[in-house]
Amino acid sequence: MKKPILTGLGFMFLALAVLGAILPVMPTTCFVLAAAACFARSSDRFYNWLLASRTFGPIIRNWQSTRSMPRRAKYIAISTILMSGAFSIYVVSSVAIQALVVGLLLIPIGIILALPTTENLVAIEQEEETA
Repeated sequence: MKKPILTGLGFMFLALAVLGAILPVMPTTCFVLAAAACFARSSDRFYNWLLASRTFGPIIRNWQSTRSMPRRAKYIAISTILMSGAFSIYVVSSVAIQALVVGLLLIPIGIILALPTTENLVAIEQEEETA
């Protein structure tokens, strides 16, 4: 009973990740990682399929090995959030809703900035090896 539920949750999280790739306010990475966690506990076939994905596989492997986000991915994510936020603020006439949009967009930007950067971790590891 547990495996079908986890498999279903995995596909639900994967669908949310796809939406997150399209909608700039929604995150992608956390949903991909949640899908991978569900599939890892329920279906080797779907877990391996997700790892083999050109789109989502690198996200999972990178997170598993470094618990970090590449600098380029951070730039793309933050740029996308800022562009969509600027468009949303331009389209909406209510100052209160504009303030709400800004507040909501600061949350994912803060999370992204708080995550370690992969390149920084690699540089630290290389320094430790040479020391």
